[in-house]
Amino acid sequence: MIKFKKLEISDNILDILKKQGIRKPTPIQSQSIKLIKTGHDVIGEAQTGTGKTLAFLLPMFENMSPEINYIQGLIVTPTRELAIQITQEALKLKKAKDLNILAAYGGKDIDSQLRKLKGNIHLVIATPGRLLDHIHRNTINLGKLKTLVLDEADQMLHIGFKEEIESIIEQTPKNRQTLCFSATMNAEVKKLAYKYMKDPKLIIIEKKEVTLENIKQFVIETTDRKKQDDLCEILDKDNPFMAIIFCRTKRRVDSLEDALFKKGYNCQKLHGDLSQAKRERVIKSFKNTNIQYLIATDVAARGLDISGVTHVYNYDIPQNAEAYIHRIGRTGRAGREGYTYLFAAPKDKKILEQIERQIKLKIPKRFTDHSNKNSNESIKKVKSDRNKYSKKSNSNRKNYSKPSNKRKKRR
Repeated sequence: MIKFKKLEISDNILDILKKQGIRKPTPIQSQSIKLIKTGHDVIGEAQTGTGKTLAFLLPMFENMSPEINYIQGLIVTPTRELAIQITQEALKLKKAKDLNILAAYGGKDIDSQLRKLKGNIHLVIATPGRLLDHIHRNTINLGKLKTLVLDEADQMLHIGFKEEIESIIEQTPKNRQTLCFSATMNAEVKKLAYKYMKDPKLIIIEKKEVTLENIKQFVIETTDRKKQDDLCEILDKDNPFMAIIFCRTKRRVDSLEDALFKKGYNCQKLHGDLSQAKRERVIKSFKNTNIQYLIATDVAARGLDISGVTHVYNYDIPQNAEAYIHRIGRTGRAGREGYTYLFAAPKDKKILEQIERQIKLKIPKRFTDHSNKNSNESIKKVKSDRNKYSKKSNSNRKNYSKPSNKRKKRR
């Protein structure tokens, strides 16, 4: 297998990678680093967790100079969590090359960002909204930018950042290098990429066969009217140790969290409209098992790595099979069993069929007492599975076997 040395990565950076236990490049890194170093525009498609961040950070660090006093690199990413994650990786590399890095995202004190911008910044890692705020204030000048990275481009377009991205691109030089990385390259992403890129090199890393052996999946046929009652019944029967409930939009998250909280469930929401401090508190509480149910959007949950999640509930069906796989992959880790449930209304039939084709599985149905069918074996099976999670739960926190009607204090 190719090594980083052959990709002409400097010794200082190699030492940092070795200290992190990183000795061999992943496929997306080995195929893109040299192209980026030599100035090519690149479109990179690879699954989450395949090393895309270092695929663009390493060659950018090689190409930037601390002696040049202007912004040379810009990485735009859809969420604050991803901006933080990329910044953490960049700061590790800073030990090899003393570049000044600014993380610009909502929820972080803008005054501290403004003070930092009075100095010499070489690399900016930003979310679209906060970056445009700085551009409108004339506190960030991208007029001499060398490299622009659009990270998780599919998610940026999915949550409606197309106009913001185009406004940002208009502030950059036409001769810049443009890199576009994403887990999926749909038609909308490709259209945007080819509009602003020069003869881009396309790198597609073949998706690994989906491994869902440890994840037991169920479909619950429901309607929009009775979905919430069906969810509550399943939660009461399962009593999961730690669970994530996915909703399609921030408004849906707000509504469901409010409803479940009033019913006495130990839950908290996670989406982009929360302050950064609040989001960090929620994530920390969930990781520490102080919260049983995390109710989230796909975008807010992207980039989170939380062990111990036993159940995933797809309250709203995901937009496609890739999103479904990404959601349910948050359970069944490290050889443990995980359980996932997909609440499907009649209008969701086409997406459900697409998901089943991609995972090559006809997902078994599970029936609730609200349905007209007998729940039989699937309910009994999950009830028996529930016991082991309850035992583990009792040793870590209060027993949540039945939600009380008494309103619980928010953490």
